[in-house]
Amino acid sequence: MSEYPNHTYQEIMSQPQSWHEALQRFEAAKEELAALWQREQLERVIFTGCGSTYYLSLMGARLFQRLTAVPTQAYPASELVLFPDSVYLKASRTLLVAVSRSGSTTETVAALKLFKELNLGPTLTLGCYRDSPLAQQADVALIVDSAREASVAQTRSFSSMAVLAQCLAHYLSPERSIERLLPLPGACQRLLATYQGLAQALAEDATIQRFFFLGTEALYGLACEAMLKMKEMSLSYSEAFHTLEFRHGPMSMVDPSALVIGLVSDSALLPEQAVLKQMRWQGARTLSISEDGLAEAQFTVALQSGIPETARAILYLPVLQLLAYYRALRNGQNPDQPVNLAAVVTLDSLLG
Repeated sequence: MSEYPNHTYQEIMSQPQSWHEALQRFEAAKEELAALWQREQLERVIFTGCGSTYYLSLMGARLFQRLTAVPTQAYPASELVLFPDSVYLKASRTLLVAVSRSGSTTETVAALKLFKELNLGPTLTLGCYRDSPLAQQADVALIVDSAREASVAQTRSFSSMAVLAQCLAHYLSPERSIERLLPLPGACQRLLATYQGLAQALAEDATIQRFFFLGTEALYGLACEAMLKMKEMSLSYSEAFHTLEFRHGPMSMVDPSALVIGLVSDSALLPEQAVLKQMRWQGARTLSISEDGLAEAQFTVALQSGIPETARAILYLPVLQLLAYYRALRNGQNPDQPVNLAAVVTLDSLLG
């Protein structure tokens, strides 16, 4: 009999091990990636995925552009297939980074196929299955085998692929190093141990009915992923917004039944802190996740990682995965098998 109550819990708690493998996988592939980067003289990078991996792409694109100064965007894979003329600049040599846990997602496979047919540049995939269509067709495949999941909702697969995306941004930046990322697995282990109780207590609070996740820059993509986990696993009302945009209309939904969760950066600490303070004043409960903790929030997760801002992004997510997991249990849902969802999404008509 398993020591874990279900697959999802085990997958969340085993993330430090999968992150360690992700770092090892990148280390083994870094020379190949550096050679491709130098050979191709790339002018643009596009990250793409579907669902969770689109949100991962939002995070990855912002980090990549910030660290490399190369123009980088994120698009849902379906947009690349259905509207390529509004996305691609055919005069620009482009790297396509296709992200998919299964490597078989219909839209992402179709997007990579079309990109290669248009001869726009090299392709890279991040995933968990080395025998998948994407891994077989991409020029370079970064695969984390141990991040595979029995559950439908992505947890360790998402975060492990996100570690790969962070490695990519750091290694192709002028510093040419992933050394700053090496403490991530240990930091994740500490966070899961320290804040599991807080996540469970907030999730089991029946007076909380609405969840709002706020983030800026790369952390916005992670806020979106946290929102999706809450929706998928627990069928709870949850939304994600750019932190300051929340004040332009959406905060009308704030009342004592709301938990407003701020993924707080170092770079925009003061304005993001002010938003959480305002939401608390308006009656919401507030949870901050930041490097050092915020006195302005009612509840706080202090990462205390000692890792630079651009290297620690993924640390904001594991506690929020636990929040969604425990809320699913509280709502009587099976976190391993969310309603109406499948692990691999296919749409045969898209491939003609």
